[in-house]
Amino acid sequence: MQEFSTWVEVSAEHVRVRPHEVALIEDDRNVTYAEFDRLCGGASAWLAAHGVKKGDMVAVWMVNRLDWLVLYFALSRLGASLMTINTRYRAHEVAYILEQSRATVLVLEPNFRKIDFPGILSGVDRAAARHLRQVVVVRAGAGGFRETVLGCPTVSFSLDALPDDQAPLCGTADGLNILFTTSGTTSGPKLVMHSQRNIAVHSQRVARAYGLTDPKVCLLAALPFGGVFGFNAAMGAFAAGCPVVLMDTFDGPRAAGLIRRHQVTHMFGSDEMFRRILEQDASDAPFPSVRVFGFAAFHPGMNEFGRQAWKRHVPLTGVYGSSEVQALFSLQRGQSTDELLLGGGVPANAAAEIRVRDIDTGALLPVGESGVIEIRADTNFLGYFNRPDATQAVIDAEGYFSTGDVGYLRPDGSFVYLTRRGDAMRLAGYLVSPVEIEDVLKDQAGIADAQVVSVDLDGKRCCVAFVTMRQAGAKPDEDALKTAVRATLAPFKVPARIWSVDAFPTTQSANGVKIQRAKLRDLAMEKLGETA
Repeated sequence: MQEFSTWVEVSAEHVRVRPHEVALIEDDRNVTYAEFDRLCGGASAWLAAHGVKKGDMVAVWMVNRLDWLVLYFALSRLGASLMTINTRYRAHEVAYILEQSRATVLVLEPNFRKIDFPGILSGVDRAAARHLRQVVVVRAGAGGFRETVLGCPTVSFSLDALPDDQAPLCGTADGLNILFTTSGTTSGPKLVMHSQRNIAVHSQRVARAYGLTDPKVCLLAALPFGGVFGFNAAMGAFAAGCPVVLMDTFDGPRAAGLIRRHQVTHMFGSDEMFRRILEQDASDAPFPSVRVFGFAAFHPGMNEFGRQAWKRHVPLTGVYGSSEVQALFSLQRGQSTDELLLGGGVPANAAAEIRVRDIDTGALLPVGESGVIEIRADTNFLGYFNRPDATQAVIDAEGYFSTGDVGYLRPDGSFVYLTRRGDAMRLAGYLVSPVEIEDVLKDQAGIADAQVVSVDLDGKRCCVAFVTMRQAGAKPDEDALKTAVRATLAPFKVPARIWSVDAFPTTQSANGVKIQRAKLRDLAMEKLGETA
């Protein structure tokens, strides 16, 4: 099957085959493929008239909008690059991205509900934005916007005022096209580079592998386009030629309503997002149109929730991806319910190569043994922007990317993701995922959630647990809990200590809230020190 290497080619094919079919749905507005193509052409002419040219870096900081997608396709035509900025970011994070990316243009929406973009920008150090020459304001409204932002002139962008023209096509398949951020550390996130070919080809493979090319398919785009998970989902659906329903930001009740209204068949998100959606309807089959609810688990206890969802005919299915290999890299298929709920699966790209390497010895491991997952594929990232040292540290001489994720291969060629390398625990000589222990703890009476980390205790590596209680103010019976989980877990997996907390420490990511295990490790060491 032919694979197009640029979005101009993909769009042209849609205009040829389905010009009047609906491509995107935003609120009550339906945008056809022909109309979208005209908007992208007009936006490319507008950007060119305002000085944006091939090789420029344009940072986009806004919620999911039709404008976001139009600007991305227009920049792809021009050969400029889009630097994604998470809408959850605050001043120091925005400053870091602007400084590291050397963005020359910043695109933003002046205000959106609780997000005070101008207020956040007021805290950005002008020196960090020294490469900026212009700020583009989208949907400024009647109140307009300040004449200058960060010392740069502002200009208003409107889809309703685009020229009936298009700029000369300068974008190429192999040119730098879009950058995403990694999860980030104390030294700041790395900027992950992808070419237009990477994105376009991967999107077409996702379209076929995830059933997006099937009849009567519709995607709900509920995750932020500023993160690879939300972006790849929307691009896969666009490549497939199926309608994409846009959600500016996620809201459980609204998402449930959109699924019913548009007979949505596909959605991708976090486990917490699906919890909020399913809370809106207690019936046995709340969303009969749905075919794939692909999820990434950010919280413990997913197994029981997933089993209950499947009993209600809600097909929750584990996926895998990252900024480097792109989201929706793989999808679980055809196993038992418990297997379908695991991360990993079958790659969308049949030619992708996956292997697993022992964490300690570096030896390649056979099927079924857990280690670090390595991936070689033609749509892997180009490298980290201005970080050749970091790029060389994760891509070997054979072209395999070391993901930093722990998992194992199955006999059928699929794989299972277990945990991040930093979260994996070596207990009694075995590599153990904390999720396995967390799920058993969560099954115990009175326990709402659980998190497990490893520590050194009396010269021995062991695990300890933190739990939250279903009833406010309740305290766990530590000895009783240990006895209960000992009936299911091997002795070396039983937590040495179990403490209760009101809530787990968390951090915001582009795709939702993630629990900070590192802070739990620090807390565990504090508690063990108190009892020493």
